[in-house]
Amino acid sequence: MRLFAYGRSSASYRVRIALYHKQVPFELVTIAHADGEHRGEEHRARNPFGQVPVLEIDDRGTPVYLAQSLAIIEFLEERFPARPLLPRDHLGRARARELAEMVNAGIQPLQNTSVLAYLRDELHTDEQAYARLVIRRGLEAIAARARETAGRFLVGDQPTVADVCLVPQLLNARRLDVSLEGLATLLAIDERCRALPGWELAHPDRQPDAAP
Repeated sequence: MRLFAYGRSSASYRVRIALYHKQVPFELVTIAHADGEHRGEEHRARNPFGQVPVLEIDDRGTPVYLAQSLAIIEFLEERFPARPLLPRDHLGRARARELAEMVNAGIQPLQNTSVLAYLRDELHTDEQAYARLVIRRGLEAIAARARETAGRFLVGDQPTVADVCLVPQLLNARRLDVSLEGLATLLAIDERCRALPGWELAHPDRQPDAAP
């Protein structure tokens, strides 16, 4: 199993967390963004969007490529059920997916690097201010939902896919100097997550393409 990823990609970070959390062996293949490798023909054959992460799965000798972080995590959940990232009960599973999508669909695409570059270069607006606005609003919404769902983690007392999405998003928030005031519950959960075995191995600063 190989993971094609970029260290600073939050979607790649999610999948690395899931793999390390589940203790699934994998080979990491770095896809360079600075030179546009992700947009090259070879990588687009793996994912027509030219995005990371992409998981290569060996299906009886034939490589199969699976893109989109939450689809990959769902595959890992079904293929490697030990150390689960979804609760057992139906509502808990739905809540974990809901919170994951609040990050995946409600925050991350709006502050993606391609969006911010367009705002800066084509619309000549303050892309950093925009990113801080959408991230802060999204985190506030997650914190509001967490008042109904959280225990030690976002959904109950075991880590789920919701936490897998939260941790990279909070890292992005810190990089962009988003105010985290009033988000004590999310910050405490983030700290607990990063103390879990394997989770720090997934951090962008621990990847081969991390800046020196």
